[in-house]
Amino acid sequence: MANETTRRDFLTGVAGAGLGLALAGRAAAAGRGARAAEAYRPAAGFAAPPLETVRMGFVGVGLQGGSHVENFLRIPGVEIVAVCDVDGPRASEVGHWVVAAGRPAPDLYTRGPEDFRRLCERPDIDLVFNATPWRWHVPVCLEAMNTGKHAATEVPAAYLVDDCWELVETAERTRRHCVMMENCNYGRSEMMVLNMVRRGLFGELLHGEGAYIHDLRAVKFANESEGLWRLEHSVSRNGNLYPTHGLGPIAQYMDVNRGDRLDYLVSMSSNARGLELYAREHLPASDSRRRSYALGDMNTTLIKTKLGRTIVLQHDTTTPRPYSRINLVQGTRGCFVGYPDRIYIEGRTPTPDGGHAWEDAAAYRDEFEHPLWTKLEEDAAGAGHGGMDYLEDYRLIQSLVAGEPTDMDVYDAATLSAVIELSEKSVAAKAKPMDVPDFTRGRWEVNEPLGIVS
Repeated sequence: MANETTRRDFLTGVAGAGLGLALAGRAAAAGRGARAAEAYRPAAGFAAPPLETVRMGFVGVGLQGGSHVENFLRIPGVEIVAVCDVDGPRASEVGHWVVAAGRPAPDLYTRGPEDFRRLCERPDIDLVFNATPWRWHVPVCLEAMNTGKHAATEVPAAYLVDDCWELVETAERTRRHCVMMENCNYGRSEMMVLNMVRRGLFGELLHGEGAYIHDLRAVKFANESEGLWRLEHSVSRNGNLYPTHGLGPIAQYMDVNRGDRLDYLVSMSSNARGLELYAREHLPASDSRRRSYALGDMNTTLIKTKLGRTIVLQHDTTTPRPYSRINLVQGTRGCFVGYPDRIYIEGRTPTPDGGHAWEDAAAYRDEFEHPLWTKLEEDAAGAGHGGMDYLEDYRLIQSLVAGEPTDMDVYDAATLSAVIELSEKSVAAKAKPMDVPDFTRGRWEVNEPLGIVS
């Protein structure tokens, strides 16, 4: 099995040094990293001092960022003091939303793609919320933490393993939160399944499946919003470019980084046909986007955990297919699978045909509804992605105000995001196994599982 090589392998190495010195240096670096992880994150999770009010600065207020602004305007304990975007009129529009909600007008930062640095310099911001295109996620989060702010970012947190390490090390050094806002962890079905898992309904977990299957062809070729940047990632990259929506809930069911961890993966992609075909049929012959693309239409990544569980993770944004995240979890006593939600529990699901039929999972909702959805269903009504965006925003603020660990931490952000580069490398190497780094440096064995919060 090939180890993933990163700059961390050579932190204390010297060019031309003997093998023994290099190995000793790497061992010493690993030891320092383990101590840093232990000091930053005790078993119960990293918790910063409580905040009476969370003063927020937003970087990127397009469709998704703007949706989050609307959520935070409805959550107690929040002040929005600054808004940054390269689109000045859009920043001004979002600023007017804050005023219309009866709040002071936020200051606007619209001088270009680097203007988030001026925003981060302000002493009156506690949390920088980042909803920019992918390439800016790491720079914004690093700037926020290095200037004393907590960071929250849209997914993925990063797409290079070295950048994942830099997020982890910066969070540890600055003692700040770096939270990846994986909204699918807060889906109503996903949270119900987490509650079922915690109550032992499926027995011992053995296997999970997740996906991001979403026909984005029209979005990628649009001359606005995500079309301005997302298509470029399909030109030369080939792997699972967006793993966290499918993997996030599965990782929580399986206590990844909290009793288990991702060990290694293999990945392969199908032929790339969807984007080229779509461009040929929808764009004029003179359009430069009528070209070949590297991104395989279906990527399948198989992950093995340290405890021997398996995870199948898929990515397809370029073929005509209804949306699905699959959301399957299999245990020794039963199985749940989404799209549509179905369940089979041995000894409980009716078996008139000998046990070969699914049961509608809605029959389990009254018994296993997650208490957060019971509490917040009315407040979340109308919020993005069926209300899950509101719940993730609510939980972030609730944790910061209470001075408690966040549901996901920087180690989760790094682990889930690292799958991107590792899958690309595995695809390029004919499905060669790739080790997933242990960003916790061994702490996964003692970290406490995520509880069922209310």
